[in-house]
Amino acid sequence: MAVNKCIKYLLFLFNLLFWISGCIILGVSIYLKVSKDGNKITNEVVPGIDLLIAIGVIIMVLGFLGCCGAIKENRCLLLLFFIGLLVIFVLLLAAGILGAVGEDKSKEWIKTRFEKLLPLRDQDAGVQTDLQKLEEEGKCCGLINGPQDWGKTVPSSCNCKDTAQNCTLTDGRKVYSTPCIKFVTSFMEKHAVVALAIAFAVAVLMLFGMAFAMTLYCQIGKVNASSA
Repeated sequence: MAVNKCIKYLLFLFNLLFWISGCIILGVSIYLKVSKDGNKITNEVVPGIDLLIAIGVIIMVLGFLGCCGAIKENRCLLLLFFIGLLVIFVLLLAAGILGAVGEDKSKEWIKTRFEKLLPLRDQDAGVQTDLQKLEEEGKCCGLINGPQDWGKTVPSSCNCKDTAQNCTLTDGRKVYSTPCIKFVTSFMEKHAVVALAIAFAVAVLMLFGMAFAMTLYCQIGKVNASSA
């Protein structure tokens, strides 16, 4: 009895693509990590880059194990690959459930992170510059309480250029009254939907990978038993 070559090479191809995707995720994540265009404010509440680097490394290792296990018909490597996929699948499932039901806790976590940056006038120039960019993009001012987060000196990035937005008078000029925490929270909610969709797609692929791996694992076991 021989191992099904179709299953063997399908699993090898799956793992090759899996490994390549891990390389891409790792490369893009490292580029984003070292990029000087990163915003310190959004980095405070979106620590996803480090997570992506870890995911990229894990996917590369699992892809390598799966490729070697498939091409060499090694049951040990296939079992490690299966267990690795199963663990990641469970973690993805748990993360998806927590992300779906923990919206209020996420908002509280963002608020706690932002409170550490107050008062804004005491922050270094880099943080202040990044926040001013965020204010211009999000048409907001301050982090949690609005313009008063800046103290007596409110920067020009808060100037109310869009009259359709909520504005207030400060020092004789109109500035945005909405704090930027609302913009950041909305940004995260929109991207969370995309992240959940990607996680779901990856989870479906992992189910196929686990099915192929276990099928080949059992076939190799039967071949070894019949030849013994």
